Formats: sequence, structure tokens, C-alpha cells
Amino acid sequence: MIQAVYREEKQLKELSAQERQNRRRLSVRPLVEAYFTWVRENLLKVPQKSKTWEGFNYSLNQEKYLKVFLDDGEVPMDNNAAEQSIRGFCIGKKNWVMIDTIAGAESSAVIYSIAETAKANQLKPYNYFEHLLTEIPKHLDDTDRTFLEDVLPWSPNLPANCRKPGKDEVN
Repeated sequence: MIQAVYREEKQLKELSAQERQNRRRLSVRPLVEAYFTWVRENLLKVPQKSKTWEGFNYSLNQEKYLKVFLDDGEVPMDNNAAEQSIRGFCIGKKNWVMIDTIAGAESSAVIYSIAETAKANQLKPYNYFEHLLTEIPKHLDDTDRTFLEDVLPWSPNLPANCRKPGKDEVN
């Protein structure tokens, strides 16, 4: 049943958010509702505290949250993209035993967040960090922080060397 939902969602990948939301209402929502109906019908048929029962129970307890994507075409069906973006961080965490303070952990989180947001916006992280470390110090004495709009990862005002080449461009 879950595979059927994924198959249907995959067909909506290239649509606009509004069209995706409309199509989800017509084709994905009935599959999701059928799944939850099936889980409710079968919850008492499996041994309580078994892995299957735990999975069914989790689904029912999280139903409200698992359905959020149905009402907004911008919301992905799952968090796979987020999990993939932190994969490298999680794999390498044993290498960072020197981060032994709350401040060090917070600093690492900020750096990784900036790097992953840069990647998500098709920027070259090294060049983007270089740009940030060049531009931000120029404004340390400013009280007006509007310059920050120009250094955000989605800003059209970023220098070209921060951007990854598009499909038709060459490095």
C-alpha cells in the first residue's frame, strides 16, 4: 500500500506545487486514507507489542503529521532529502570528538546548516563560505543588517563564482 502511494507521488514530481496538490487530492489521498483504514482494521489482528503492531500504532499516532503533505504541494511526501543532506555529517561524527562543548556543537550545527543550505540552492559551498567571510566583516559596525539579504543562499545578488554551473553551462 505504501509503495502504491510512492508510485503515484513519483508521477507528480515535475508538476507545479498547485497542480501537485490538486493531483494528490485526487490520486494520492484515497491511497493514504485506504492505508490508514487498513491499519485500523488490522491493528487488533496482530500480536500487541510485536514489530508489526508497533509500526501500525506509530502510523496511527502520527497520522496527522504523515498526512501534512496532502494539503500542500510544496511539502515533500517524506524527509529523505533532509536525511540525505545530513548523512555525511552523521557518518563523520566520530571524527569530531574535539567538539566537546555546547558552543562547539552549536557552531558546528550552524556551519553544516549553511553548507547544506548552500548545496540545496545549487551553490559551491567553498566559494559561498569565502564570499560570506569576505562580505560579513565589512559590515561588523553596521546597525542596519539589510545587507544580509544579498548574502543569503537564494539571493540573486551572489557572485557567479558561488553558483554551480547549470545544465547548459560549463565550469
